[in-house]
Amino acid sequence: MQRTDRLFELIQLLRRQGEPVPSTYLAAQLEVSQRTIYRDIVTLQSMRIPIEGEVGVGYVMADGYDLPPLNFGREEIEAIVVGLSLLSRTGDKTLQKAAQRVLSKIGTTKASSETLSVSDWGIEEIDPAIIGALRTAVREERKVEISYKDLAEIETSRKVLPLSITYYVRVAVLAAWCELRSDFRHFRIDRIERCNLSDDGFVGAGTKLREKLQDMETAKAGFEH
Repeated sequence: MQRTDRLFELIQLLRRQGEPVPSTYLAAQLEVSQRTIYRDIVTLQSMRIPIEGEVGVGYVMADGYDLPPLNFGREEIEAIVVGLSLLSRTGDKTLQKAAQRVLSKIGTTKASSETLSVSDWGIEEIDPAIIGALRTAVREERKVEISYKDLAEIETSRKVLPLSITYYVRVAVLAAWCELRSDFRHFRIDRIERCNLSDDGFVGAGTKLREKLQDMETAKAGFEH
């Protein structure tokens, strides 16, 4: 988590509590050390965020403090609420938690959850460690080593260049360049048994590979029609 995101999360944690919160609890929630919490509290206090307390006692947010909502129109807010709510269908718990953080940042009182709701029917929960590693690999253009079990239950080890993730109705699929096959391949993420980020990267090549894959898929669709 980036420091700016962590500071925002720290504010949100304190806002939700009505009594002093120990640094041990804050550190556990944000997955950082107590020393980091102490530094972050000092930083927020220097920004005139009304946080009171001290080491060994706990910290509390002054009553009435709130962050200003981002400036979106009513329909824009509704579109964001519905769009983020659809993440409940992806089976990706990490993205779902991120969506909740976004909703808290934009001030969703303009679009009540009682009037806008989305069914949570969709993909079964995906291993958060695997989907998290894959999203990181796509974003940072890093190769990954995966153990993949196909429909015949045959397991193989591959090193792939992750290019994109598509969330379908029932499954999530990784599009990648497979070094074993020297070709593009699609992998159902629920069939990836293990996934390890590699130190090897392909920075700068991702865009060209995605364009090539898109051209191939477009040509194939045209041929089938």
